[in-house]
Amino acid sequence: MVIKVFIASSSGSTAIKKQQQDIMGFLTVNKIDFEECDIVTSEDNRKWMRENVPEDFRPTTGVPLPPQIFNDQHYCGNYEAFFDAREDHAVYAFLGLTAPPGSKEAEALARLEQQ
Repeated sequence: MVIKVFIASSSGSTAIKKQQQDIMGFLTVNKIDFEECDIVTSEDNRKWMRENVPEDFRPTTGVPLPPQIFNDQHYCGNYEAFFDAREDHAVYAFLGLTAPPGSKEAEALARLEQQ
């Protein structure tokens, strides 16, 4: 399973740049392997991202903007969904991964199972 983060390497939006850096920085620091898929340099990446964001998660007007996160073919979410998962200590579940032993997420899951 490969986490794919769809980004725009030359975005004119400061907010998009910060969101992309935030996601990739978190994944790197937590040693979560991911593939960076640039929609600016690859028309195939752009097309694939836009076609695979589910209808329920598309903006009412326009096209889905980066960053968008997938686990192989499975859509995980956009920056807002990632941010919420991070705040809830549920990033591994959000990404469809098993939380490593000792992580806050694994400890929270263990407490839930004990109840």
